[in-house]
Amino acid sequence: MTVNACAALVQTGDPDRFLAAMAAPPAVRGPLFVLYALNLEVAKAPFVTQEAMIAEMRLQFWRDTIADAVSDKPVRAHEVAGPLADMIRKHKLPEEMLDQMVAARRFDIYPDDPGQSGLDLDTYLRRTGGHLIALTGLSCGMDLGLTDAACDVGQAMGTALWLRAVPDLVGHKRVAADDLDSDVLVARAQHALDLLQSGRHVRFGPAVPALRAAWLTGPILAQAIDDPRRVIEGTLAVSEFRRRGGLLSRSVLGRW
Repeated sequence: MTVNACAALVQTGDPDRFLAAMAAPPAVRGPLFVLYALNLEVAKAPFVTQEAMIAEMRLQFWRDTIADAVSDKPVRAHEVAGPLADMIRKHKLPEEMLDQMVAARRFDIYPDDPGQSGLDLDTYLRRTGGHLIALTGLSCGMDLGLTDAACDVGQAMGTALWLRAVPDLVGHKRVAADDLDSDVLVARAQHALDLLQSGRHVRFGPAVPALRAAWLTGPILAQAIDDPRRVIEGTLAVSEFRRRGGLLSRSVLGRW
């Protein structure tokens, strides 16, 4: 599978990140599309089957694919695996961070038994959204020393996406009742907003195009803090004008 085909997958399955990638310089779009395609594959694994063992096997496939890529073993037979292996090798992405990003999705397989995944919600959000931003940043040439700061921004982004997904997660029985308490929702959103704001003081340099995937995070978190009922009602949203206009202005000004 080519990088262009990965881009097509992202365009269909993750339109906001597709727009963010298209706002990046052409030279770095490829790695963004490949990592976003990987994220799509692992994110859906817990939801396409009711059998925990099958979901585990789907995630293990990607963990093995990553390990094989790092070890220069033959590429596995999957449409995303080839571009992913090439990108991992070219940019020397850290295996542990990639593996943790995939393994964290076990949290969604066992919503009633967090002990099975060994993660709490905050760790899950950091290893999914946080690691994705950090890995895309590294693929754009970010200094390894900025990984934690990039993870902060990514965790904030992941929190905003989780808040928007709450009604669907409730429908799939993938969220604990305690996490839906209004005070808990506000505290989680405020913590995420603090993480996002701390990232504003960091000079991410060539990683700015990767950080731009978080361009909707601030407005969504602010809405959740102002009225947590919108989380339950599924009405956290940004207008199409603000969505596209905000991304365009950041791209023109070289900001995230």
